[in-house]
Amino acid sequence: QVDLVESGGGSVQSGGSLRLSCAASEYTESDYCMGWFRQGPEGVREGVAAICTDGTTKYANSVKGRFTISQDNAENTLYLQMNSLQPEDTAMYYCAAETPGIAGDPLDAFEYSVWGQGTQVTVSS
Repeated sequence: QVDLVESGGGSVQSGGSLRLSCAASEYTESDYCMGWFRQGPEGVREGVAAICTDGTTKYANSVKGRFTISQDNAENTLYLQMNSLQPEDTAMYYCAAETPGIAGDPLDAFEYSVWGQGTQVTVSS
């Protein structure tokens, strides 16, 4: 099973930017989805962005236009560029993977079986 390790979290002021990375130990599957999720103090894990090998890319409405998901297949790394960060973006951010892909909603956490340990993002006003 692939291992996922997130990095890049930190503390920024409102309006700032961060880029999260998710390194996969190895990924030989040709069909998969990978996503970014976040969990705030209320404990609900929210889908933020997802990308699949079938060309699907999906964002939560709350981050559209501010966040960009991308991947470097050569490096087995998933990224989340986060711009115009707001205090409500404060959460633990997780990356997740599922193969051979997802028939349902790629922003649904229950669709994923492989998870990283998370990286904290804190945005102050």
